Amino acid sequence: MFQIGDLILYGRTGVCEVSDIICQDADDDREYYVLKPLYQNCGITTPVDNEKVFMRPIITKSEVDEIISTIPTVPVKAYHNRNLTQLKEHYKSCLESHECTDLVEMTMSLYTKRKEAEAAKKKFGTVDERFMKEAEDLLFGEFAAALGIDRQEVSGYISERIMDTASSM
Repeated sequence: MFQIGDLILYGRTGVCEVSDIICQDADDDREYYVLKPLYQNCGITTPVDNEKVFMRPIITKSEVDEIISTIPTVPVKAYHNRNLTQLKEHYKSCLESHECTDLVEMTMSLYTKRKEAEAAKKKFGTVDERFMKEAEDLLFGEFAAALGIDRQEVSGYISERIMDTASSM
């Protein structure tokens, strides 16, 4: 069970702070988390034992740094599929794994796909764009919370760490 003040990943909403744990009414002894998303202006109340929406603690700073250190070795290949349903399902499966490593691979794949489209003077797909934004939001949001920095600083932090790793080799 999470405690008040914990930062957790809540489904595809992203990082939330557990702001309270309550019982909603006197006749029901079921406990609920009151969540405050860090990057959205809303509140969420969800049962503590909710099995429908994925919840886990956010990763640590050392885990962020470990993931970043693997980025140069991640094989980057753009995923192409003309069938939009299959394309969406592919991206959804990456998002729903709730693993930062999957989000890194997905984001890098989509960046590659966008560069290929630009080089061919073609438009980057709307579906690709939407899922790239969602993957980045989830990944950068969790990294920012774990690192204690602004979400806008994450890209620079990643670049700096990769350059530090490359220069130390």
